[in-house]
Amino acid sequence: MRTRIKVCGFTDPENAAAAAYHGVDAIGLVFYSPSPRNITVEQGQKVIAALPAFVTTVGLFVDESYAVIERVLSQVPIDLLQFHGDESPAFCRLAGRPYIKAVRMRPETDLMQLADDFFDASALLVDAYHPDLKGGTGHHFDWNLIPDNYPLPIILAGGIGVENAQQAIKQARPYALDVSSGVERQKGMKDIHKIVELITEVELGDRRK
Repeated sequence: MRTRIKVCGFTDPENAAAAAYHGVDAIGLVFYSPSPRNITVEQGQKVIAALPAFVTTVGLFVDESYAVIERVLSQVPIDLLQFHGDESPAFCRLAGRPYIKAVRMRPETDLMQLADDFFDASALLVDAYHPDLKGGTGHHFDWNLIPDNYPLPIILAGGIGVENAQQAIKQARPYALDVSSGVERQKGMKDIHKIVELITEVELGDRRK
């Protein structure tokens, strides 16, 4: 099975379109004001309008109120929600949209219990834990914490880049990789050359599974 690639944290329409045309499967848009990659509704509209067909758009929210999420969804045609905070399963279902639940991994994290709690999630995104940051840390966690034959698709995030994409695929065998800082030239602006290199590394990793 081919490992999908999601690149998160786009702020510029041309930058996002270039990534999509080179083969990125999903484009992540951050609606979280403390993040340096945060965008407005207007920016989100422009990014999505620039994308070609068959590219999934993902809206990232962190412990946001439902009213704000509803306002964004009413104006930005997002395909998939990503909840990256401490949202409950009931909250994730409020919008009635496909969603991903992100988990910041610690040794004591019970992934099997989370699979039960978020049984209807499109995937579980496992990211590195940081006491202050909610993602985009550039650090990875111990991939051995991911159990074999997990009941939900796993999206692996946290410190993924060109240099370790093949190892991530070999060790964790995720459904997809989620990359942000690992392919940036500055926060919110992606380096297309790094994205092309990442795609090549993922293809090599898939062949060597």
